[in-house]
Amino acid sequence: MKDDSFKDFVLDQLQEIEQRRGATDVRRPRALSRRNLFGIVHKGRLYFKTDEHTVAAYRGRKMKPFRPIPKQTLRSYYQVPVEIIEDGDRLGAWAEAAIRCQRKKD
Repeated sequence: MKDDSFKDFVLDQLQEIEQRRGATDVRRPRALSRRNLFGIVHKGRLYFKTDEHTVAAYRGRKMKPFRPIPKQTLRSYYQVPVEIIEDGDRLGAWAEAAIRCQRKKD
């Protein structure tokens, strides 16, 4: 239940970006996508897609890559800092960067 309320909070914070670009789709297991996966909500944490240009902002804040299970680490998704999640404008900018990272792979 805690994960659901966190997911709802994240979606509320992303409302501005949704109005500009179209709805963000949330699927099991808490994947955020707009045509392609750009974010993951897992165990009360938010992770965004990164690349060689954006990962420094995450590492500079001591954020860790996504580890769905102890033996697996997805280094292309990093945890979003709490202060970014709590600021809708900044979160929108980070989400836009994550969407751009995903599009580069297409």
